[in-house]
Amino acid sequence: MAEARLATGIWVSAYLARLGQNNIPAYILARGDDTAGAVLVKCARLDGTAQLWAREWDFETDTRDWRVIEDAPERTIDESIRRQRGYDPDLWVVEVESREGRVLLGEEGL
Repeated sequence: MAEARLATGIWVSAYLARLGQNNIPAYILARGDDTAGAVLVKCARLDGTAQLWAREWDFETDTRDWRVIEDAPERTIDESIRRQRGYDPDLWVVEVESREGRVLLGEEGL
């Protein structure tokens, strides 16, 4: 069965609201296509390092799951985002600021 897809703009709005309810600062770094743009989530740990999250296909479970695709100095993550936006201008980028690395991804409802 095909996975139901929520419009990206609606998903991002709901995600930001959920982060806000948990007192986790976040904002949109780059706005992509409202309907079908992919989303990257950068988690800035406020110590000069960051993680980059993306939804990737898990062939074992036949589902898309959120995974850390890069864990590096923040400037390296920023450069990676810049390159990916160059390939895909419809890409959304959300930045989360959390010393503990809390992004609330992979939890029920996201």
